[in-house]
Amino acid sequence: MTSVQVEEQHDGHDGNGAVQAAGGPSGEGEGYQRGLGARQIQMIAIGGAIGTGLFLGAGKAIHKAGPSLILAYAIAGLVIFFIMRALGELLMYRAVSGSFSEYAREFMGPFFGFVTGWTYWLFWVVTGITEVTAAAQYMQYWTHDSFPQWAYALVFTVILYGANLISVKLFGELEFWFSMVKVTAIIGMILICVGILTIGFSDAGDTATVAHLWNQGGFFPNGIGSTLMTLQIVMFAFLAVELVGVTAGESKDPKTVLPKAINTVPWRIAVFYVGALIMILSVVPWTHFQPGVSPFVAAFEKMGLGVGAAIVNFVVLTAALSSCNSGMYSTGRMLRDLALNGQGPKLFTKLTKNGLPLLGTTFSAAFMLVGVWINYQWPGEAFNYVVSFATISGMWAWIMILACQIRYRRKADRGELPQSTFRAPGAPYTSWFALLFIGMVIVMMGVDKDARISLYAAPVWAAILGVTYLVLKSRNPQAAAFNKRKIGADSVSVTKD
Repeated sequence: MTSVQVEEQHDGHDGNGAVQAAGGPSGEGEGYQRGLGARQIQMIAIGGAIGTGLFLGAGKAIHKAGPSLILAYAIAGLVIFFIMRALGELLMYRAVSGSFSEYAREFMGPFFGFVTGWTYWLFWVVTGITEVTAAAQYMQYWTHDSFPQWAYALVFTVILYGANLISVKLFGELEFWFSMVKVTAIIGMILICVGILTIGFSDAGDTATVAHLWNQGGFFPNGIGSTLMTLQIVMFAFLAVELVGVTAGESKDPKTVLPKAINTVPWRIAVFYVGALIMILSVVPWTHFQPGVSPFVAAFEKMGLGVGAAIVNFVVLTAALSSCNSGMYSTGRMLRDLALNGQGPKLFTKLTKNGLPLLGTTFSAAFMLVGVWINYQWPGEAFNYVVSFATISGMWAWIMILACQIRYRRKADRGELPQSTFRAPGAPYTSWFALLFIGMVIVMMGVDKDARISLYAAPVWAAILGVTYLVLKSRNPQAAAFNKRKIGADSVSVTKD
């Protein structure tokens, strides 16, 4: 057994009285191995912004909003950039794994750290169940019920769990190649559409034109209200873009790699969302798309490229497995962060010799196995049973990132904390704008009867966390985990086995 002491200074100052970021800017002392290189971090950042929300969810959004969905993605993408730059400013102040709950604990108080950590953990557990369910459904495209759906869910869960127990580098490699498949597919689609528009090949060559963006009832064919109602679908598509923050404690060179990854957000969104939709809706009129049908599949069919459906099915399969893989990774780190701060079971602090949170990952994977049972009991409705909570719980992390960045900037400007080397442009005004935008999205979710169930689940989860927090605090009211303190006021003992 090796003991690793996480010791930080009591007052956040060095011997000369200068203010220091508690724990150092690189998150040293957490016990993790820095096995994620620049290539992997970049692809994790890219892959986090491309998921089933784009490949499948965009079909429903196009049906509702028409070409104006392009504008919705562009505006939401700008908000995501503000969120990511706010996260980047915090990461360069103090790059730690489990960053969201750490920052919430430091700047908002121990209760918010508790809520953020457990909510983000639940977000990824629910997302993991959702995505492994989706992956199992996608496999039916090829096997046609010859292999039960629940068995696919079990196989995928076990494989990804095993991969996450080998090394963080293997996780990074899996994410690199999963993301490569998604990126290649979208770029390929864009190039094909450009060829159709300029050369005119395929069955869609005679009718393809950029005029489809305004000739089929205008740019807002169903009104601005319908466009606003798609914002919750659009924001769902961007969930997990913040995952790059969880990798901070295991990045080889976080000060260099993380800012570069975050600064790629604008062009990622411009190309993979805005660019792809412009091309698809120029080749195929928006009226041809239906809810529940991937716009990529519909576009390939309109072009007369029958193989396209199989290609897209493979791509969405990798997108689902990528998301589940990310869930396996992030849940173990979040549970360990909670345990290190006394807000979770101490056994989750343990790391393997490879620097992996074995017990936290295993605990989370066990919950994800609930998805196998759901697939066994209700294979037709499994996806809908577990998807409703993902959006609202994921957006809580964004709200905390923005709120913490506003408070951090206030303290840094007063000289109470060191200035970040990666300041968010336009903050705190951009952060306030992003918070107001998220608030509007939540209101739209309440108006939309299909999304309203997400809001019903949130108060129940909040009540569970509130009661749990009060019970734990009553048992040990003097514990640092339940009292607001400066980061670095405690020494946490971590064991490795």
